[in-house]
Amino acid sequence: MRLGVMPISVVCILCAGCKRSAPRMAAKSVTIDGRSGGRIFDGIGAVSAGASSRLLIDYPEPQRSQILDYLFKPNYGAALQHLKVEIGADVNSTDGSEPSYARTPSDRNFTRGYEWWLMNEARKRNPNIVLDSLAWGAPGWVGKFYSRKNAEYIAGFLQGAKPTYGFDIAYTGDWNETPFDADYVKTLRKVLNRRGIKAGIVCCDEYPGEGGGQWKILDAMRQDAKLNAAIAVVSVHYPREQGKLTTPPEARDIGKPLWSSEDQPASSATNILSRDWSVGGRLLAQLYNENYLKGGFTATEIWSPVTSYYDILAAPNSGLMDANAPWSGNYRVQGAIWATAHTTQFAQPGWQYLDSSCGYLPEKGDYVALKSPNGRDWSVILETIGAKHPQRVTFRVSAGLNAGTVHVWETNDTKTLEHVKDVRVHNGKFSYNFDPDSLYSLTTTTGQGKGNAKPPLAAAFPFPWRDDFEKTPLHGTPPFLSNQDGAFEVRYCAGRAGRCLEQIITKKPIPWGPLPDPWTLAGDEGWTDYRVSSEVRWLGRGSILLLGRIDSANVFADQKARLPSGYIFRIASGGAWSLLSSEYGKTTRILAHGRFPANRSRWRKMALLFRGNRISALLDGKVLASIQDSAHAHGMFGIGTGWNQAQFDDVAITSR
Repeated sequence: MRLGVMPISVVCILCAGCKRSAPRMAAKSVTIDGRSGGRIFDGIGAVSAGASSRLLIDYPEPQRSQILDYLFKPNYGAALQHLKVEIGADVNSTDGSEPSYARTPSDRNFTRGYEWWLMNEARKRNPNIVLDSLAWGAPGWVGKFYSRKNAEYIAGFLQGAKPTYGFDIAYTGDWNETPFDADYVKTLRKVLNRRGIKAGIVCCDEYPGEGGGQWKILDAMRQDAKLNAAIAVVSVHYPREQGKLTTPPEARDIGKPLWSSEDQPASSATNILSRDWSVGGRLLAQLYNENYLKGGFTATEIWSPVTSYYDILAAPNSGLMDANAPWSGNYRVQGAIWATAHTTQFAQPGWQYLDSSCGYLPEKGDYVALKSPNGRDWSVILETIGAKHPQRVTFRVSAGLNAGTVHVWETNDTKTLEHVKDVRVHNGKFSYNFDPDSLYSLTTTTGQGKGNAKPPLAAAFPFPWRDDFEKTPLHGTPPFLSNQDGAFEVRYCAGRAGRCLEQIITKKPIPWGPLPDPWTLAGDEGWTDYRVSSEVRWLGRGSILLLGRIDSANVFADQKARLPSGYIFRIASGGAWSLLSSEYGKTTRILAHGRFPANRSRWRKMALLFRGNRISALLDGKVLASIQDSAHAHGMFGIGTGWNQAQFDDVAITSR
């Protein structure tokens, strides 16, 4: 129970005859010194990559705009100050493949996918947002990732933003979580300079490794003046090992800003952000402060802005909020949004940290102080996560900083970004009692706020479901289908009228991680008995796949697997067919196989039927196999190919 809420009569009864006094409240004095030195704050942002934002664009209005407001609108929600996006390459980069803007050396299309749209929507809400970019893979035609061709590909992505959308992308990087190549970094800088692109290079976005591997760039920069000059920002991902920040002392002396350019309170394998305040929000509150106090990081970018991908994919719950049910319009605003707002709504990029006014509380907790460029306004972000008792802090305001009214905002289990008090500064000082397990912002600025849009109730994925692709724009992606490798886009049908869905990538891209075969999925992971069917046609030699009861699509669970965990009905252009059971970590089992009369110019109809343990594969209405197997009891559906072109039409999920 907090101090000061117990009735006096009760206190007297409880304390009658007591000889021991109540424990003293921990106290501390802090001087907010406007003359203090400190690094320049570069902002808080998020990383839309790995197909993490795939389903967001499918949301109906007004819910889609509400989600975007919670992410980007100033003084409303997270008010993100950075947005980092993936430079797509039609290759799986965690939870799917993001499309390439140039699938051949001469191809150019700056409207594919959703990252351009997302950057544009973010900028509409916050014209000052800093846009960043990074490649996870590259199209196969560039040959090698660390090559001049790929540097030109990256430059083309950056250059396409201005004439198409009217904005500049301020930064780009090396290769996501891959050991850097110094010659490539210098080549990239030369290519950008030659094209007149001012974007700074952020290097090198590497994951923690033994022996401080992600910081090896520091030695290389000291030994190579041209490399040092090419790099604008030194960056790392998840800069913690065993819970402790790994920033070496020499990083602070390199003379470059330090960024945690992809981060989470937990590892990317056990994301916890899309949960309530008591888990993700509390830990994120600590992370933001500690990244500066212990790591010297002036920017933090969280993967991801929103969990807008299916739960059976890799690393679920990564987002500041959750929005992966566009068919219902439902979304969830999580505690991570408000933990972020406590910094982004109270300090802007360009503010300066006041190092002598940053530190730790006597029990548990810490605080950072920043001042505005005008030298008058200031904010303190203070957290007491893990503390068990209130703590009293006396602040002294000095060196020309605003000493008028201080506005206090608080978040904890019972308050959400709540303006709890205005405190007057008397004779240059004021005191305040801070609740345990809470997050505070103290500021001389005004205008902060909390969004209040409410989503509709959640609903299951529609059943039955059918798509003939006639309503999807040409070269667009149909709603709800999430490409896991390759590119499935709507094209005119071959040999028939209307529009069909076509897998168009035939040359394997350069991957960052696992490289499964092209396939796309949708549906409900709880589905058990159903029929999935599609009309299909080859546009070349290769395979066509129909998938059902997909119960896991985490590509990192088995990096050698070419297909997800589920049942697969495969037909080949040469006339062979097979019914398979794929399970991560195990050899794919052939449940049945045979041959059929091949005719690549003919449309065929494939179907998979599930009834309990009975799995049936049908081609053109004829049952090719009906077997019993219990490896997969439920799951989503998908369609796929090898690295070959093929078309799909009238994809349907029905009860029979």
